[in-house]
Amino acid sequence: MARARRSRQAPLELLQGGAGAAPQAAAPAAVNALVLQGGGALGAYQAGAYEMLAARADDVHWVAGISIGAINAALIAGNPRERRVQRLREFWQRVSLSVPLLPDPQLPQELRGWWDGSMALWGAWAGVAGFFAPRPWWQWWPSSPASWYDTAPLRDTLEQLVDFDLLNDGPMRFSVGAVDVQSGNFEYFDNRSQRIGPEHIMASGALPPGFGPVPIDGRWYWDGGLVSNTPLAYVLSHLQAEPDTPVTLFQIDLFSARGQVPHTLADAAEREKDIRYSSRTRLVSDLLRERHHWHLKLQRLAALLPPAQQASAEVQQLLAGTRDPAMTLVHVILTGKDQDSHFKDYDFSRLSMTERWRAGQHDMQAALRLLDEQPPPRPGRLRVLDHQAGAHAVRDDPPAHAQTAQAEGAGAPAGQKR
Repeated sequence: MARARRSRQAPLELLQGGAGAAPQAAAPAAVNALVLQGGGALGAYQAGAYEMLAARADDVHWVAGISIGAINAALIAGNPRERRVQRLREFWQRVSLSVPLLPDPQLPQELRGWWDGSMALWGAWAGVAGFFAPRPWWQWWPSSPASWYDTAPLRDTLEQLVDFDLLNDGPMRFSVGAVDVQSGNFEYFDNRSQRIGPEHIMASGALPPGFGPVPIDGRWYWDGGLVSNTPLAYVLSHLQAEPDTPVTLFQIDLFSARGQVPHTLADAAEREKDIRYSSRTRLVSDLLRERHHWHLKLQRLAALLPPAQQASAEVQQLLAGTRDPAMTLVHVILTGKDQDSHFKDYDFSRLSMTERWRAGQHDMQAALRLLDEQPPPRPGRLRVLDHQAGAHAVRDDPPAHAQTAQAEGAGAPAGQKR
């Protein structure tokens, strides 16, 4: 899409942190980041969730994604706010498989499972329009190619639906992760340090052996989900918000860590995939909670020092990295249908896409209601809101009673209870 190059008007000096970032006069009153996990056809859930998030007054300042999350992220960052949901819908309608007669969504579980499996096999055999196509037979002789499918249709789709000038020069930070095939290293492509093109999004979603590696500047890249299926760690490590700037991270995951004990081979394959692709989310969120915990302990320890030592350059330098902003992690997780199986991430049927979109709408609405019910967290505190269909949890670090006790003990003379 042709567009004159803009001057960057990013409102976020604190979110830039990369070479070539333009200085800004003032930081925003709050920061909102959107983190999108990989998951193939399950990504329609993220689109529905974003539709509800976009209805709020506050905009998203940073969007980061892996694999299908990178594609959804590009559709968001590469379009003006009023057109983002429309572009997401266009993409998911384009890549979903439809037939003249759709079955009743209330089919018995066994029949619905058969239908979804048939549609997944259809897409695997014939390809998905606007996304990928099977390689022709002559590419398999005298030796096989490096992938089953050609993703050239995805490039065309991205060029039609994403304004890459806006993505690169607009106000929203954009980051996607991929894996260097030759070194095995994880790498992020970030519009605050380089120009992003369709190849960067395609590289983030090039999952082998289905999709082949994508060349960028003399290197070859595969799907970032091979190393980490979530960009949460990257966002946290590059987030430089001031202590008085509240940060809200919306993380939309497509694989659930919680599940049932499998009873069939198909169940086992699905459960293994869920655990594998959700594992990094749990690891990173646990490390985030531990980091906040130790930062608070270090601050309390420093408060016990005499005033002269507290004011020393050494102590202040040590404490500088511990002054975290008030952070809320809103974790919205797709819960699969009873008849889901291991092929769910390549079931591109129109029926499944529509159901996942609606599930994303419903779950994000519920998560936002839960968020609005919470009192604002204090600077340096971490709140995690976990939402899955039918269940949610709220965790504060430290717990609310510990925060109260600490507030009551703040400033107590030496020797008194803190």
